[in-house]
Amino acid sequence: MAKKDKYKFDSKIHMFRAARRMSQQELADLVGVSRQTIIQLERNRYNPSMLLVYSIAKVFDVTIEELFDFEEVE
Repeated sequence: MAKKDKYKFDSKIHMFRAARRMSQQELADLVGVSRQTIIQLERNRYNPSMLLVYSIAKVFDVTIEELFDFEEVE
């Protein structure tokens, strides 16, 4: 049986980006990733590294918990 993830998260990056009128490309450039990575993050299809999450939080001057909603799944 395949291992199921114990936790899931929902990204709120798009809300912070929109509030600052920042494009996906601008955010990607600031944190050193591709625009496609930002797209996948915003669609909750990419599990980012802690360093990337920290970098994005610093851009928006928020905590990691403000950027993502974490939930334990059964």
